[in-house]
Amino acid sequence: MKPSDLMQALAVVVIWGFNFVVIKVAVTEIPPLALTALRFACVALLVAPFFRPTRAQFSSIAVLAVVLGFGHFGMLFIGLRGADAATTALMIQLGIPFSVILSTLLFADSLGRVRILGMALAFSGAALLAGEPEGGTPLALLSLLVSAFCWAWANVLIKRHSEIHPLTIIGWMSLLAIPILVAASWLFESGQWDAIQAARWRAWAALGYIVLGSSIVAYYLWYRLIARLSINQVAPFSLLAPLIGVAAGILILDEAFTLYKAIGGTLTIAGVGLIELRQARRRRLALTPDP
Repeated sequence: MKPSDLMQALAVVVIWGFNFVVIKVAVTEIPPLALTALRFACVALLVAPFFRPTRAQFSSIAVLAVVLGFGHFGMLFIGLRGADAATTALMIQLGIPFSVILSTLLFADSLGRVRILGMALAFSGAALLAGEPEGGTPLALLSLLVSAFCWAWANVLIKRHSEIHPLTIIGWMSLLAIPILVAASWLFESGQWDAIQAARWRAWAALGYIVLGSSIVAYYLWYRLIARLSINQVAPFSLLAPLIGVAAGILILDEAFTLYKAIGGTLTIAGVGLIELRQARRRRLALTPDP
């Protein structure tokens, strides 16, 4: 990996790591579903006019608007409203073992002992995090589980439609998710307009970071790295994002570093790391020609 690629990979995980803190700041002032709708409106405005899907691709992106737009991002924002940033950064890593489960069910992918052990460690760590008295409300933790599962589901859908340009997915998924999120906000939230009008500068700065930094710059750099390099070189960097998220939550938001976070976080990251290492080995073997 060239130094420029290394710097880009580190930039992405730093942006994603701090994103948990930034979202936490924003959802304390604007209801989460309304904030998610605002985020997607900004992303769609900046991206959708320049990357248009074909008619055949439209239905696939519409499904992603539900699964990724509402299921992952909407539930993530709801989760961060009731859980601290450090816990969220760790819980959302369950998307990796959920991806393994979905691959097994949908593609008849064999699990193997190493990945089973990784999933057991990851879910055990998540159970400890969920048991922390101050970690988050039951609704928030359930929302984070749904968010992690929908992230894994969205990856399966995107894998099936790899011919669609990533920025086309980002822009038009955002556009199609807006009415879903607006309707959900109208049904389940109140005082959205008043909250938006009363929001302070830091909420708008946070929204700018979420839109430009996390949604556009980070994903663009990440997809470019995956296009140029092997997944085995790029994927391990994603394990740094939750560590940065935990550190940022503790140092910036003054969240408590408890024994639950220490043990639960270690188990979760260790489990996800085992899964990633095993999958990297499987990819290497698949690319190695037979003698």
